[in-house]
Amino acid sequence: MNTRSKEEDVVSLPVESQTKRIDDLLKEKIDRAFHKQTSKVRLHDIAKIACEHSPIDLAYAAFHLPPNVRPVLYENLPSQDAKIQFILNTDSDTRLTLFRQLEDTEMKVLFERMPTDEAVWVVEDMPERRFRRLMGLIDSKKASRIRELKKHDRKSAGRLMTSEFFAFTMDMTIGDAAAYVRDNPRIDFTKGIFILNHAGELQGYVPARNMMINPLATPLRQVMRPVLYKVTVDSTREEVIDIVERYKLSSLPVVDMDNYLVGVIDHEDVVEAMEDLADETIARMTGTNGKFTSHDSVFRRFLVRAPWLVVTVLAGLINVAVMSSFQKYDKGSLTFALFFVPLITGMSGNIGLQCSTILIRIMAVGGLAISGRRETIVKELLSGFSTGAVFGLSCGLIVYFLDCMTGGTAISSVTPFALSMIVGLGLIGACFAGTLLGVFSPLFFSRIGVDPAISAGPIVTAFNDFLSMTIYFVIAWAVSNLFF
Repeated sequence: MNTRSKEEDVVSLPVESQTKRIDDLLKEKIDRAFHKQTSKVRLHDIAKIACEHSPIDLAYAAFHLPPNVRPVLYENLPSQDAKIQFILNTDSDTRLTLFRQLEDTEMKVLFERMPTDEAVWVVEDMPERRFRRLMGLIDSKKASRIRELKKHDRKSAGRLMTSEFFAFTMDMTIGDAAAYVRDNPRIDFTKGIFILNHAGELQGYVPARNMMINPLATPLRQVMRPVLYKVTVDSTREEVIDIVERYKLSSLPVVDMDNYLVGVIDHEDVVEAMEDLADETIARMTGTNGKFTSHDSVFRRFLVRAPWLVVTVLAGLINVAVMSSFQKYDKGSLTFALFFVPLITGMSGNIGLQCSTILIRIMAVGGLAISGRRETIVKELLSGFSTGAVFGLSCGLIVYFLDCMTGGTAISSVTPFALSMIVGLGLIGACFAGTLLGVFSPLFFSRIGVDPAISAGPIVTAFNDFLSMTIYFVIAWAVSNLFF
């Protein structure tokens, strides 16, 4: 007899499957609860769901609810800590909805219990007038720390750091430091224990293990280790991510110009920064760089996307002009060459995108050093050229044999050999153009200070279509003059 419970079945699943199953289960439960006929039964079911499930899971599930019912789920959470977890882990759209419903007194309680670094990110979704009113209600010291962090740039180390950490002088003992840590349970101990001199300058850190295995009377100076990596408040988000990931740090101290410790960045903050950076990069690559919520109108979505698509429209019109300009040279073969335009633009675009994506990835992980830049570029060019040559010759042969098998084209003046030459050489030339564009566009954008990921978006795609189309028709015209 199988005595395993449903909970055991969930635990045995991969992590990704567990979270997906939890999300689906919660969504189903909440949907049923909000479609009950009587409000009494509905509220009872919502309260039961809020008590049975993690506030983090509920925060993700709230995104799928209509905005007007999300506050109902929040209000039925069992404790203040659960409500804080819900607010911290839900999306900006849900937070905006909640802020419209919550009174200032309840907001005061939440923010006084919320970690300072997390509170700074939450207030970004709050109107400025409400923010000033709230800062006047909460504890003055905490309000001052929130304002101090909020003044830093959103993409800097100053915004990622927290000002709540443990720092002691070198003369303190392990016992004294441990007693202070016990008296301040709301400060995260895992961020590390940092050691300062009497002037407040950063000198080192003490691993948690050293705090446990040494006698309580041991001075911290005897067990501390040197700080090898640190950043300033003005360091970029990308620099922080690079240092933490390269050296596998659990926390990273932030200092000012005089080496005074002003904050600490932990690994969790870095992971969130990486997710934000990835989202922004994907948005730029697709030409939809904008912050959207489910309440945004269709008109606003159009205004944000339209400027990026203007380039595509203009490039399309130029392509039409290129094709029209070759009509006066029409000897039959050029007319038939139009049928292969999707093949030409598709292949050249994909080859160029592969080259640019690989280079962008190498640049993102810091692998494109100046000493090896030329070798990397040459290898990528040769790779793109060889790929274009192989597929160009292959397509030319395929077109030749298919044309021979079907008895020739409908245009009697076009021989199978001439048609295969047009398609094969045209594809090779277009792929060469796509390779050049894909290799050098990320380098160009990086040189002028623009994120290279943009070069994989609508702009380069449009330029690639125009360039490959022009080269294809020039080759088709040249082959046509050669054979006819």
